Amino acid sequence: MAAFADGDPSSSSSCSSWDSDDEYQKFIQKMNPPRVTIDNASCANATTIHVDSANKYGILLEVVQVLTDLKLIVKKAYISSDGGWFMDVFNVTNQSGQKIMNESALEGIKDNIYKSIASSSCFLPSRRAIGFEPSSDYTLIELTGIDRPGLLSEVSAVLTNLDCNVMNAEVWTHNKRAAAVIQVTDRKSGLAILDAERLGRIKERLRNVFNGRSRDAKTIVAMGITHTERRLHQMMLEDRDYERYDKDRENANPMPMVSVVNWLQKDYSVVTMRCKDRPKLLFDTVCTLTDMQYVVYHGSVDTEGPQAYQEYYIRHIDGSPVNSEAERKRIIQCLEAAIERRVSEENGPFLLDGAHAVFLQWPEVRVVNR
Repeated sequence: MAAFADGDPSSSSSCSSWDSDDEYQKFIQKMNPPRVTIDNASCANATTIHVDSANKYGILLEVVQVLTDLKLIVKKAYISSDGGWFMDVFNVTNQSGQKIMNESALEGIKDNIYKSIASSSCFLPSRRAIGFEPSSDYTLIELTGIDRPGLLSEVSAVLTNLDCNVMNAEVWTHNKRAAAVIQVTDRKSGLAILDAERLGRIKERLRNVFNGRSRDAKTIVAMGITHTERRLHQMMLEDRDYERYDKDRENANPMPMVSVVNWLQKDYSVVTMRCKDRPKLLFDTVCTLTDMQYVVYHGSVDTEGPQAYQEYYIRHIDGSPVNSEAERKRIIQCLEAAIERRVSEENGPFLLDGAHAVFLQWPEVRVVNR
């Protein structure tokens, strides 16, 4: 494998498969429906899931998201999506490290994966639109800004003062930045807040709490449903939480090992990662690569040793490998941030105003109904 080198501009001239006409993609999907098979005989200590489908942008993330949401632990994975066909194998266990033997659970896994990769569920690479669906049940609030002590308490106080009931909230902090996705309803009606003037007041008050200083704080109020953790990754990436000054790096915890080199003969960039394993690690890294608009053509994942190992052969969505040293460094920084944003150790719970429980997971804070 060759060491990293700037790519030859001529190598990126090949047309990406993602430029195909949408109707043609739908036709391919119809002629080649997805297949999901599950067996407990292929692997001695894990349930094996095979996923075969016509390829489309983001399909790997869709499958990994389903496995993550079902609380399955991916012990090994083999990824191949070259040539217009997606063929992946996942060895998974339950939270206790055991095979999934219950037939109804196995059917549920198969059904959820199939639904996620059906042609109607394909999402486009527009980050802002990923995962949003209309909802009249609650109002969605997104916040990004500088992290500081007492921030969550101030946000809660503002929403309470504005007669908002917090149904669910999740806050991530990393590298002195904070991002929050909060679902609120009107305290009296229990429904979403529709009044434009009131929504404007909520937005303005929360913007003041998230005073941006060196970077502008962002406050978005919208109607919709989103996959919260996917959205938080997007928000922190857009907020550039991956930028770390040398002084910050000296005080950081042991860094994950991330490398990016170009395999010039095949026009791939090869991303390798080694770090301590933890829940949702695969989701976090695949989500970040997708949000950065890179496509994983081949890959392997192994979490059975003392460390998790991930290797991906990627190209940008336009079909080109990494073309500059600056791009290479940015990929490394973004993947390091994706790995660091979440840890598995829990502290808590702590009660908040008697109605919600706050579970602290450094650097993550979660507020859920109780």
